[in-house]
Amino acid sequence: MKLSSRGHYGMMALTYLAQKVGDGPIPIKVIAAAEEIPEQYLEQIFVELRRAGLVTSVRGARGGYKLSRPPEQIQVGEVVKVLEGEIAPVECLHADEDNPSLCCSKTEHCATKIVWVKLRDTIVDYLDDITLHDIVHKSSKLYTESR
Repeated sequence: MKLSSRGHYGMMALTYLAQKVGDGPIPIKVIAAAEEIPEQYLEQIFVELRRAGLVTSVRGARGGYKLSRPPEQIQVGEVVKVLEGEIAPVECLHADEDNPSLCCSKTEHCATKIVWVKLRDTIVDYLDDITLHDIVHKSSKLYTESR
């Protein structure tokens, strides 16, 4: 499983906003320059982040974006889900009654599915346990769990 540039850049931008909490709205141009992200691409990402309620926009000369909630209340898993969709290391975990074609012919009796379900659940649990606050403050939680 690989995070796309959309998820990576979105996380970078939200972490930047988390570092600037209390500074007021930050123009997208400033975020893009600080994080070395193409501005037009970041605008597209922020449309989704705003739609999901993770950021709010402020119009006007002193406008820009800010987090819609405190960094302690925004989990990395929530951001990844918004920008990347559901996490699944294999396609059949995305399958449902509407998309049965995502499964192979062995899905009903797949011996390896338990591995992929456990991997997905572990990744989701880990990402849901990390907040933007943890990232900004380089919480020991991030480093001790990865060892």
